[in-house]
Amino acid sequence: MRKQDLGFDYHRYHRLLAEAVDDDKRLALIELLIAERARERLAAQRASDRAAMTAVTIARVLGTARG
Repeated sequence: MRKQDLGFDYHRYHRLLAEAVDDDKRLALIELLIAERARERLAAQRASDRAAMTAVTIARVLGTARG
């Protein structure tokens, strides 16, 4: 069995799916899943951007120190 992602709340989604007995609730669940996934991707992109900016700053400092 695959390990669950730390950010993925299996029990919550399972409960929401069980409660999605009509089209409106199913669409709401789909929208929630899309929104939460988008939030995760945005957070990952921000972390990547911060790491890249840190690397550039370190390279500048090291480059200045040598010159």
